[in-house]
Amino acid sequence: MSDVVVVTDSCASLPDAFYDQYGIICVPYYVHIGNKSYRDLVDITRQEFVDHLRTATELPKSANPSSGDYLQAFRTAASRARHIVTICMTAQGSGGYQSASLAKEMAAVELPETDITIVDSRNVSMGYGWMVTESARAALAGATLEDILQLIERMIPVARMLQTADTLRYLYMGGRIGRAKHLVGSLLNIKPIIGMEDGVIVALGQDRSRQSVYRHMVQIITAHLGERAKIKAAIVHAGDEQAAEVLKGLISESFPCDELLTTELSCALTVHTGPGTVGVCYYPSSALQA
Repeated sequence: MSDVVVVTDSCASLPDAFYDQYGIICVPYYVHIGNKSYRDLVDITRQEFVDHLRTATELPKSANPSSGDYLQAFRTAASRARHIVTICMTAQGSGGYQSASLAKEMAAVELPETDITIVDSRNVSMGYGWMVTESARAALAGATLEDILQLIERMIPVARMLQTADTLRYLYMGGRIGRAKHLVGSLLNIKPIIGMEDGVIVALGQDRSRQSVYRHMVQIITAHLGERAKIKAAIVHAGDEQAAEVLKGLISESFPCDELLTTELSCALTVHTGPGTVGVCYYPSSALQA
């Protein structure tokens, strides 16, 4: 049995099978549709939410988990291991990190023999979903807490998210536009590329077609890591499997991928990106080496 359990939240957008496969505990975010509240990936599926959003006249809202939600997750994790590593979405884009930190203080009284570490990934989606996955894999392989925290430290500076959509309206309306705000008024037939730097959304480019955007993404990855760098990558989408397959093919052709998977954005993230969003979250395979 591993001495470390990994806890994360639903915005990591992991493939559903990973939670059971790697023993990851997921704390759901919330989406509010009208006067009803749904636990992300528990009370509503990704496809159900995308279908709703395509015809919605009022934009749903998202909310981060409470400290009580995290405390319950810590209770579950404490029954399995002495050390808990909780990897959260960027603290600059959500209150999840603060909720987890408060729950850690509460757990210090209730679970005094349990060691809890809270990590601000400074990333979103599979940008930190990869940190969650690799940490959980390492834990199952017998890695120590120190080993896992060092792994995360290596991944944080190099894990990146690149994403495009037909509109930035959802990010703008949801208040998550960050430093890409200047693009909003100019995007009629322009496809934006957004990313994240130091936990804040930034504009990285724009093109007039999806194919041009995908090629631009390859150029950005190449500029970041070098020509045909060895990577692990996740294609992430919101209700657009066809676009995801096109981007996946281009990434596969352009880089030797040690692992290349496809997953869907969580409902709580799709609130802010909108249907049809597609992107790639990646990091260099060398980050796995101490």
